[in-house]
Amino acid sequence: MKNERKTENIVRDELRRLKYYEPANDIQVEEQKSNIEAVKRLLKVASKSGKGGHGAPEFIINSASTPDFLLIIECKADPKDHCSKAVATLLAGKPIPETVEAQTKRVQKYAADGALHYAQWLSKDFNVVAVAVSGETKKAVSISTYLHPKGADRPKVLTTKDGGDLNVLIPWAEYIEHGTFDPSVQRLRYEELMAFARDLHEFMRDHAKLTESEKPLLVSGTLIALRHKPFAVSYSSESPEDLQKEWFKVIRQEMNKADIPQAKKDNMTQPYSSIAVHPELGKATKAYPKGVLHELIKRLNEKVWPFISVHHDFDVVGQFYGEFLRYTGGDKKALGIVLTPRHITELFALLANVSKDSTVLDICAGTGGFLISAMHQMIKSAKTEAERQRIRQHGLIGVEQQPNMFALAASNMILRGDGKANLYQGSCFDSAIAKALLTHHCDTGLLNPPFSQSDVDQHELRFIQHMLDSLKKGAIGIAIAPVGCAIAPHPVKVELLKHHTLEAVMSMPDELFYPVGVITCIMVFRARVPHSISNKKTWFGYWKNDGFTKTKHRGRVDLEGRWPAIRDHWVEMFRNREVHAGESVLQAVGPDDEWCAEAYMETDYSTLAPTAFEQELKKYVVFQIMNDATSENGDEETE
Repeated sequence: MKNERKTENIVRDELRRLKYYEPANDIQVEEQKSNIEAVKRLLKVASKSGKGGHGAPEFIINSASTPDFLLIIECKADPKDHCSKAVATLLAGKPIPETVEAQTKRVQKYAADGALHYAQWLSKDFNVVAVAVSGETKKAVSISTYLHPKGADRPKVLTTKDGGDLNVLIPWAEYIEHGTFDPSVQRLRYEELMAFARDLHEFMRDHAKLTESEKPLLVSGTLIALRHKPFAVSYSSESPEDLQKEWFKVIRQEMNKADIPQAKKDNMTQPYSSIAVHPELGKATKAYPKGVLHELIKRLNEKVWPFISVHHDFDVVGQFYGEFLRYTGGDKKALGIVLTPRHITELFALLANVSKDSTVLDICAGTGGFLISAMHQMIKSAKTEAERQRIRQHGLIGVEQQPNMFALAASNMILRGDGKANLYQGSCFDSAIAKALLTHHCDTGLLNPPFSQSDVDQHELRFIQHMLDSLKKGAIGIAIAPVGCAIAPHPVKVELLKHHTLEAVMSMPDELFYPVGVITCIMVFRARVPHSISNKKTWFGYWKNDGFTKTKHRGRVDLEGRWPAIRDHWVEMFRNREVHAGESVLQAVGPDDEWCAEAYMETDYSTLAPTAFEQELKKYVVFQIMNDATSENGDEETE
């Protein structure tokens, strides 16, 4: 007679081998029930009988470091009871033609069907990895792995990041890595993170009384402190007064680990010192008896740390900084603050085709978004730990002038393992810094210069020129700048082509930097190779539709998940210098010409539908009528 306990023992032994039961980690393995309130609530009526009542899989696994994920395992003794034919229909999102009685029998009989039954209930609050295991011996065991993303209407097969099957049990961290690679999970996590950023801003405003510049510093400093495991475990036991001191002490310890001059360590740490003595953070209040800082650390630990510990390509600090800016009065553009959207920093790294051997420079690093995206692409191509160490220690070079922003960039590098050693604080035009940059022999430059500076020496093109001059011969330099830099005459355009080659220019979406109303383009140069010597045409791309939609409260969002396909198409076109009507064109240009696709690209009339033509005619007629009415009213008023 088949014995399901044997299957459970196989699972239990394998979980032990994979260190799920190690006291040192924060993984909790529960069987048949859970102490997590949300799980208890969801399983209270999840019985497989279909009559209500409590139900639970054999194993329920969770981790405090990734609280939005659950791993559940359902076991059956007989491999014949592994999976029903109905599961394929369920995964395809099609209705299963069966009675309630047949459904009940199916989820009770089969391991995969039972696992997915529980996953459906639990997915209301969690991303659920559902594993079906059948068989009584280790040799004969069958394993299937599924993912039911939080809030999704159906599950899917969970594969590895490169599309491979998951037919064995694997370590917890690998389940999380593969699960978070899923686009729907990434999108949901990002949306939840930004919603939390809005809530956090309101909490800081109402209770912490922090300035706009201090808010992102508190976020970045806390994430650094939480990286220090003893602090992450003990912060709740500190008194409100001592917590501030301990918070700053841990940040200083993390900064001091860098093998760099003490002066640079001090520059990295100093901006956090005002928070360490902020009077509101160390007070115990009626609402928050452990203090406001404790509440902020607790919220960041629960909501943000799980995200940043998994999504290594994501500039969390920069995203919070950008979200906080939305609530700041004044004109951000006038301050030169135009933060690069995350999907554009990713695009830059792909256009530059960075690899494990690249050395990447950003002379206006900001919060480090370009360097983080570049690091992510570079590490993907690394095979050994030595190659990954070279990337972190020598492959990322940044310059940032503003002390607070420099501290944010340094914290971002710390959160990703290192990279802070090659950050310079000061003006990129400073002679000592400029000289130091040349010693790194950078082969890639990525840049979003300050926009609309009044000083002629601070023009966007001056920054681009300086970036290219800081790279080695033949390097690729990519910059995003207002389109006026490309189409208006300027003496720096002459200097640029005298020393460098203009490889490509891409016209970007008009509202890319919404709510800042600046229209931009991407320029790609080959450094230290004069344009005349290259003697080649420049490739122009018309990249006006990135698939993002402007929303009222969330800014521009990829609502339909179109960006990955658009991104890949753009990169392929650029790399192969493909020419498509309405999308791209090759044109020989000089410093006095317009550097944009619109000036040279022919309209593709084959895509113009009669309905679109009629619509434009109607708009024109309405415009004429309204214009005539306005003119008449104006005449009457004059009379």
